[in-house]
Amino acid sequence: MSVGVHVVILVLMALIKFTLLDDGSEVAVETVFTDEREQQEFTQELDINTEVSENLSVISGATISTASGGSSAPAVSQTKIEQSESLNEPEIQVNVASVTMPGANMLGTDLGESEIKGEAGAVVEGYGAAMSRLTQELIRLMRNDKVHVVWLFDESGSMKDDQKEIRDQFAKVYEELKIAQEQDEKLKSKASDETLLTTILSYGAGIHTHTANPTGNIPEIQKAIDNIPVDQTGEENLFQSIMAVCDKYGQLAFRAQRKLVLVVLSDEGGDDGGAVEEAISRVKRFKAPVYIMGREAIFGYPFARMRWTDPKFGLNFWIDVKRGPETAFVEALQYDGLHRRWDSFSSGFGCYEQVRLARESGGVYFMLPGDEENLVGRAAHLERKFEFLAMKEYQPLLLARRDYEQERSKSKFRAEIWNIINVLNPYQDDKLNIKEIWYPFTPDEFRPEALEHASRALRAFGIMNEAIRRLEEIQPLRAREDSQRWRAAYDLAYAQCLAFRVRLFQFMLAVDTQLKDFPKPKSPQSNKWNVVRTKKMKEPDADQIKRTKVDMDELNKQLEKAKEQFAFVNKQHPGTPWAQRANWELNNGFGFEFRDVFRDPRYDSMRDQIKVPNL
Repeated sequence: MSVGVHVVILVLMALIKFTLLDDGSEVAVETVFTDEREQQEFTQELDINTEVSENLSVISGATISTASGGSSAPAVSQTKIEQSESLNEPEIQVNVASVTMPGANMLGTDLGESEIKGEAGAVVEGYGAAMSRLTQELIRLMRNDKVHVVWLFDESGSMKDDQKEIRDQFAKVYEELKIAQEQDEKLKSKASDETLLTTILSYGAGIHTHTANPTGNIPEIQKAIDNIPVDQTGEENLFQSIMAVCDKYGQLAFRAQRKLVLVVLSDEGGDDGGAVEEAISRVKRFKAPVYIMGREAIFGYPFARMRWTDPKFGLNFWIDVKRGPETAFVEALQYDGLHRRWDSFSSGFGCYEQVRLARESGGVYFMLPGDEENLVGRAAHLERKFEFLAMKEYQPLLLARRDYEQERSKSKFRAEIWNIINVLNPYQDDKLNIKEIWYPFTPDEFRPEALEHASRALRAFGIMNEAIRRLEEIQPLRAREDSQRWRAAYDLAYAQCLAFRVRLFQFMLAVDTQLKDFPKPKSPQSNKWNVVRTKKMKEPDADQIKRTKVDMDELNKQLEKAKEQFAFVNKQHPGTPWAQRANWELNNGFGFEFRDVFRDPRYDSMRDQIKVPNL
C-alpha cells in the first residue's frame, strides 16, 4: 500500500514544471479586477515627557489647509448657532438606519469653519506622551471656544490595562489645563467658566454612557472609566458610534456654544469600516475633530493575532483581531506559501479607516508603541519602529476607497499586482490553505490527509507559476511607476512568489518522503505530526528526480533566483516593512520536514467547556 501511495505522489509531482512559459496548465487563474495608489503624509514623533508642564506652549495639530499634515496655524472659530443654559446627557443607541443622515433641522446649517486636515500619524512612546499632546490640542481649541470632549473607549477585554492608564492620566491633563488658564491671556478671561467639560462613553456592539452629565470633576471621570464593561459580542462598531455621538452631542454642544471634540481609545480597527465615509461626513458637518489613540496596522493584512490563555485549563488560543490594513485595500500577498498569513508584521502606519477619519476631521492619529505582550504570530516581536526618513516615500494613499480604486485601475502595473493578490488570497480560495500542523499520528490516518494537502500544493504550484509569469510580464512597467510604495509591493510579491514555488515543491517532497519512510517518532509523548520549515532544503532522491525531472541543481537555481530578488528588496527599500519581511523570508528557510510533536488532548476533550472570547 505504501509503495502505491508513493507512486501517486510521484505522479502528482511529475506534473510540476518550473518553466515560466504559458504551457496550457490545467490550473486556470481567474482574474479579479479592482484598483489603487500612494500618499504624501508625514509621521511625527512626539516627546515622551509625561510630567505636568508648568510652562505650556500651544502646538497645533490641524490647520486650515487642503494639503496633508499639520501646521501651527489655529483653526477658524466655529459659529455659535444656539444657546442653552446647560447640557444634559442624551441616551444613545447605535442603529445604522437611524444614523445615516443628520437631523432635518441641521441639513441647511452652515457651521462656519473652513476645511481642515489633521495629522495622519503622530508616533508616541505611550499614553503619557499622547495625553500631553492632546492637552496642547485642547488648549489651542479652548483659546477660541469652550470645549466639550466626548471620550469613546473600546470595550474589548484587551483594553482594560489601557483604560486604567488613561484614567490615571486625567489629573495631569486637568492640572496642565489649569496652569495654561493661569498663563494664557485669552484663557484667563474664561477662568470663571467651565471651559472644558468631559463625557465618558464606551462602545462595542452598542454605546454605553458612564457620566450622568458632562463634567470637569476628576474623581467622577475616573470612576466612569472604571465602570466601562467588557463587550462579550466581540463587535466594535466604531464608525456607527461616532455618527451617533455627533447626532446627539453635536447639537447640544452648539446650543451651549461649545466645540465638540471626540477622543477614541482602541487597539482594533473597527468592524464597520465600510461606514468610514459617512462618519467623515458627519464629523465634518459638526466641525468635530477626532483624536484617536490606536496601534500600528499589520503590514498589508487585515488581522493581528492575539494570545488568550484559558484560566481553567491553561491552554493557549490564538484569536484574530481586526487591525489593518494600513491602506484602503491590501497591497501585499495574503498568502505565506502554505496558507493564509499567521504573522504580525508591522506596517509603520495606523489602520486606514481610523487614520483617514482623524486626518479628514482635523484631528490626530496617535500611534502607540507596537510591542504588546499578547501579540503573537511570526515577527510579532521584531523591531516595530521604522525610521521617519526611510518611510516618508511609502505613505499610504488616504483617499476614499472609490477614488483609490479609480486611481489603481488607471495603471496596468498596479491593477495586475492587485489581481495576483486576489488570485493568491486564501480567504477567497480555501484550497490554497495547506495544513501545516496537527497531522494524524498513525500511517493509516496520516496518508489520506497528507495526500489531500499534497494535491492542494500541486494546484497552488501551478497558480504560482502563472503569477510569476504575469509579474515578469509587467516588469518593464516598474521603471515607469512613480510610487515607491507600489514598486515595493511589486518587488516583494515577485520575490515571495519565487520563494513560495520552491517551498511548495519542498512540501511535496516532504510528504512523499514521510509516506515512503514514515520514521518512528523521536519522543514517546508525541501524538501528532507537524510539517516544519527548515533552512536546509530536502534533496530529491533518484525516484523523485526521475519522475519530476527536477534535481538539486535545478532546485538551487530556483532558490538563488528567489534569494536574489529578496536581496533586491533590501537594497531598494532599506529600513521599511518590505525589507523586514524580505529578511524574515530569507532567514526562515525554504525547506520542509515532518516532526513528531505533542498536542494537549484537552484541546479536543475539554473544548466544549472552554469559551474563547471575542477580543
